[in-house]
Amino acid sequence: MLNEFKKFILKGNVVDLSTGVIIGAAFGGIVTAFTKGIVEPILGLFGGGPNPKLTIPLKDTMVEVAKLGADGKELVENGKPVMELVKKTIELDLGGIVGAVIAFLITAAVVFFVIVKPTNKLLSMMKKEEEAAPSAPPADIVLLTEIRDLLKK
Repeated sequence: MLNEFKKFILKGNVVDLSTGVIIGAAFGGIVTAFTKGIVEPILGLFGGGPNPKLTIPLKDTMVEVAKLGADGKELVENGKPVMELVKKTIELDLGGIVGAVIAFLITAAVVFFVIVKPTNKLLSMMKKEEEAAPSAPPADIVLLTEIRDLLKK
């Protein structure tokens, strides 16, 4: 079953792709809820908080942003916003990548076990029935067999 699942994931069949898109859209909410409600908190244990903050800092930069007042609105002086320099770290978000991979695998598993596996089973059962059913010989073969039998007599 796992080999069949691996073949399904790795092949680029148009029918499988369209099925995946349909099921992915239908189960998108469930997968998102599962990822956010269960997977991210577990990842958060390793990242130190409720959300997975598994990041790798790359570079610190200074960014100019509008200064905010106590009420949360931009401070304005002489008709222009007051600006301040803020340190910002550019980082790789590993937690988001892990969450996206898990969401993809959940969607792929749903597609495989709900659509592909039952369809393959049904097709193999139909193929076995076709092979087991005796096929009637063509009319000319039947006629030639009768003539042979009469000549033998």
